[in-house]
Amino acid sequence: MDFSFTDDQLQFRDAVRTLLDDRCPPAAVRSAWTNETGRIEGLWARLADMGVLGLMAPEERGGLGMGEVDLVLLLEEAGRAAVPDPLLEHTAVAIPTLSDAGVCADVVDAAVSGAVTVTVGLADAGPYVLGAEQADHLLLERHASLHLVDAAAATITPVSSVDDSRRLGRVEFALDDAQLVSDDPRARSLAFDRGALGAAAQCVGVAQQLLDVTVAYVAERHQFGRPVGANQAVKHHLANVALAIEFARPMVYEAAWCIATGAEHRSREVSVAKAMASDAVDLACRRALQCHGAIGYTIEYDLQLWLKRGWALAAAWGDSRRHRRRVAAALQLA
Repeated sequence: MDFSFTDDQLQFRDAVRTLLDDRCPPAAVRSAWTNETGRIEGLWARLADMGVLGLMAPEERGGLGMGEVDLVLLLEEAGRAAVPDPLLEHTAVAIPTLSDAGVCADVVDAAVSGAVTVTVGLADAGPYVLGAEQADHLLLERHASLHLVDAAAATITPVSSVDDSRRLGRVEFALDDAQLVSDDPRARSLAFDRGALGAAAQCVGVAQQLLDVTVAYVAERHQFGRPVGANQAVKHHLANVALAIEFARPMVYEAAWCIATGAEHRSREVSVAKAMASDAVDLACRRALQCHGAIGYTIEYDLQLWLKRGWALAAAWGDSRRHRRRVAAALQLA
């Protein structure tokens, strides 16, 4: 049995990587820290044109009708490029949740085309909503039910983040201003699993980028007449990061398959993947900072873009400790 990705899936990933290299370089990510929107001009429209935004929407709604296995590689690339837009929330959670519920078809159509942005706030995902001020619609949880709210009808209070390109907000809304999407606990559980999977995929992408730039740095940086990377301790640090990534990545892919196929132990596998990916990116952040030395602390150096994104994603949609407790509960160990 062949568990590898298809040529089409890999080519789609490569096309998205090329786009992000062009439209989402470090300088553009930096601009999202201080501009009014917290986003990169033109990137959202290009992602829509490529079909990324509507990848999981049904074909009759203008989407590609694909699933989590097709999307997971693209989210990994979004992590590698530190994309500031709420791509995970919009594409991996909001659009498929609304489509599955068979509601708000006009919002789904607009979301697929990139005309509007939909972000997500679930109780289990944390108290704040990513991109709340920049979004047009909010998929929010209240009383264990999912509701769609126009952003203009909600009260949004900005909240500072360790990563200023991830604009967070505290959201309050009245049920009278919201449309019920689903009161089925299975829909809420699936939405959370999709979000946790997406965060795990982005963690792997950030971790890989940190490893790549650190390997390049220690090969170029010389001390006492030899590359820093020639030191055995540095090699061990980076080898440990590489191992953590190589163990986490297949678990993320396996979790994507579990969601796409409706596997019985879907939530358990998602939590295993998120726990391993959170640990991997945390280790990658720590070792990258250590191997770069003092320059890694400076805001002028691009490394801090991925450090802050990595630590933010490690905690987003549940940190490793929370997901390990979820695994323990699934195995009836807690």
